[in-house]
This record gives sequence, structure tokens and C-alpha cells, in this order.
Amino acid sequence: MDEDHTSSESIERATALSTNAVEALPEGGLARQLDRGEPLRIKLGIDPTAPDIHLGHTVVLNKLRQFQDDGHQVVLIIGDYTARVGDPTGRSEQRPMLDPETIDSNARTFQEQAFRILDPDRTEVRFNSEWLRMEPEELLGLMAKATISQLLERDDFQKRMAAEEPISALELLYPLLQGYDSVAIDADVELGGTDQKFNLLFGRSIQSAYDKRQQTVMTMPILPGIDGVRRMSKSTGNYIGVTDAPEDMFGKVMSVPDTTTADYWRLLLGVEPPDEPPNQAKRALGRALVARFHGEAAATAAEEHLTACSYDARSTRGNRGLRDRRRPEVHLPAARRRVRGQPGRSAPMLKQGGVKKDGETLPAETLDYAAADLDGSVLQLGKRRFRRLVAG
Repeated sequence: MDEDHTSSESIERATALSTNAVEALPEGGLARQLDRGEPLRIKLGIDPTAPDIHLGHTVVLNKLRQFQDDGHQVVLIIGDYTARVGDPTGRSEQRPMLDPETIDSNARTFQEQAFRILDPDRTEVRFNSEWLRMEPEELLGLMAKATISQLLERDDFQKRMAAEEPISALELLYPLLQGYDSVAIDADVELGGTDQKFNLLFGRSIQSAYDKRQQTVMTMPILPGIDGVRRMSKSTGNYIGVTDAPEDMFGKVMSVPDTTTADYWRLLLGVEPPDEPPNQAKRALGRALVARFHGEAAATAAEEHLTACSYDARSTRGNRGLRDRRRPEVHLPAARRRVRGQPGRSAPMLKQGGVKKDGETLPAETLDYAAADLDGSVLQLGKRRFRRLVAG
């Protein structure tokens, strides 16, 4: 069926399902699939290389749930076999191989946490060791479906070759194995981050080589970590875990740079940020995320806790927690729309990183804030002096 004959209802559904996606390929493919009038099989492959889910993982899990709510079947593939190979995506060197016990333990934890978002009744969990523990003849047949030149097209390999860094034959095998996952479970749609685009498209080629209908692919944005720069990752410590305690989750959200807050609203909650001052918008974001994973009561308690405490940003690295201290309030003059601060006697402390707002170190320069943006913020001078700023 060509795109000209795709129903308007299917086009509308495909547009809604593609919200927040970076790409849905081939163009018009999802609408044509929906026009078949049958539930689609939506694939997500996860290699259990770490036990816990952070908010970065939930971007694609949210999309899977959206497909479930539209009546489709999610197939969550636990890559217990491919985890032994190691996905080379984004790597400048080969990943270390994990032992089977670690992989199995991580897989159990990941499933439990994924069901905080996914509907278990519309989720089929499969382990790719079911079909990848193949006979040598089958493996050789799979390897014959692709050429070395195809595999070396990926950017990661191009960069490593340019730098004269080694690429193992095992890493070249990974895209074929991931592609065969799509063959084994008859995937109609495969989701992944933008960094997975090569692997997702390669899956289409493998399906075609096995005379299967080709899947459409949908790439989702990569969520920045709480540093606002690098992707959210446990290895860099800039993550918010879905099992974090409510107070820690709320506090980490408050440490997210203002420039990143809108991305969190769109990618994690699927809505535009409220038209409020940055500090208040961030508080609303913290309440919404804590409520999602811990309930409304926990969200209210976490915000109250922050109001009475200063968030020590070092807790995001696992070193320190929230420090309970009652905050004297400083009322900003109602007539002043902006608050300008000169370093003055605090200049040495500013230069040493000793002045913080809501746990974030302030720059050693003239400070200029809209008064409304400071409402509710906690200003810290040194280790022991704290003031809560109140507008009006």
C-alpha cells in the first residue's frame, strides 16, 4: 500500500506515536503498518550491563508505553547473549566481557524496574540467548548476510580506524546479532537512542535477507545528565535513578541547569514546561517525577524537606546526602525586579567556589538575577551559612 492510500486515521496515529522522536524511518512507514489494522510488535533490546534504570532509560520506555496504550505488543529483549559480546556503539575501545552471573542479576533487576513504566500484560520478555546460541552452520549463514564494508560504515569504526585503534571481529558481529533479534521475534518497529541508528537500520537489512517484512525504526533523543552536558550515565555519576529515594530524586532535579529543564519536561513527562520562573518550574518538575515513581505524598514531603535543607551537590556522586538545617529567610524587596550582587568581601570565597545557589556553585563575577527566579532558592556561603530567599 503506498502512502497516497494510507488512511488519515493511521497517519494521525503515526504522528502522535512519533511525538518527541528524532526520526521515524522510512518516512510514512509507521502509518502504512498501522493501516494493516493489526497490533504491531514493538522491539526494544537492552543489554543488561548495569543493574539499575535511570531517567535516561525512561525516555524510550515512555515511548514503549505509548505504543502499548495504542494497542500494540512490546517485546523487551534482554540481551543476555549480546551482553557477552558488547555493543561497540559510542566506544573508542572494546567493552569488557561480563560474567554470566552479573548479566543474569542485572537482567532481573532491569525487568523489575522497567515494569514501573511498562504494562506487564502487553510486554513479552525474551532473552536473546534463546536463538543466538546457534549451531555453527546457522552462525556462518548469518555472517554471510552482510559484508565487511557494510559493517565498517558505522562512525564508531571509522573513527577507530582513523586513529589506528583495534576493532575486534567480535565487535563486527554485534550488529548482525542485534539484527537477527528482529528476525527471531518478527519485529515491526524497533526503538533506540539516536546513537543506535546504525544498528536499527542494519536490522532492516538482516530481516530482508531472511525474507521477513522490514521493521520501521524510531530513534529517541539522548537525555542530558544532571550536569547538562554529557548524556545521563551511571559511569559518570550524573544520573537520577528511578529507585533513588524521594528526597535525593527531588534534590538532583533541582541541581539540573535551567537550560536543560525544558528537555526533562518534554522527554520525561511529555509536556511543555510551565510558564514559571526557572526555580519554580524545576520544583514542579521535581514534584512530578517523584510523584510518578514514589507517589504524591512522597513528592510533597520531598519538596518540604528541600525547603528546610540545602542540597549538597556532592550527594549526586554518592558522597554526601541532604543536610538538615533550618534556614533563616531573607526577603527580597518587592520593588526590585532584578537583584545584582557584587563579589565585594565575598570575592575570595566566590573564587574558591564557596558560594552556591541550590547546591550549584556560583561564578566569581557580578551576579544578575531576576528577583522572581530567586524565590525559594537556598543561598549557601561557605559550609555553615545558609539563607532562603523569598521574593516580596
